[in-house]
Amino acid sequence: MKKTYYYNFISTKAEEDAAKPNGATFPAGRVLVEIRDLYPAPVKDPMNPWQIKKAATSTDILTGKLMLLHNDVFEYIFRHWSLEMCSCVVAGHKVYAVIWDLTDESSPIRYHSENIYFEKGPQDTFLLGWMDLARKANMNPEDEIGLYWENKSGTFQFKRINGSCRR
Repeated sequence: MKKTYYYNFISTKAEEDAAKPNGATFPAGRVLVEIRDLYPAPVKDPMNPWQIKKAATSTDILTGKLMLLHNDVFEYIFRHWSLEMCSCVVAGHKVYAVIWDLTDESSPIRYHSENIYFEKGPQDTFLLGWMDLARKANMNPEDEIGLYWENKSGTFQFKRINGSCRR
């Protein structure tokens, strides 16, 4: 099921009455909801499954937090998560995760620690904590990376698509 925000612009009579004594106005709010897909979920190409591609920035590497765009997260990650898990992230909580580095496909590396997590970032972005991976893989700014959520194992799959040599 697809996740989206539902914006509440119209207040109920009870909400208007509750705000009236204080002289406050009704704040328009938004709630995360689950809707039926009108279109099928994007299908991963088995030869090139990297649904989220981006060039790593120096900020991504120095902070150890990979910034992901709202549309990418809702389309390629939240679509596979439960509403409760998505709501937890949207509410500002960290969700600890596992990242598999598949850059060297013959010997993938598993990352799972307090530095590997997923959380809400500023201005409708999301952050994937990847400090351990960024340090061990010697990531550099402008290295192109690919990322996707593997639903069967419940893990993030990562690969350096192009960039400087590893280690």
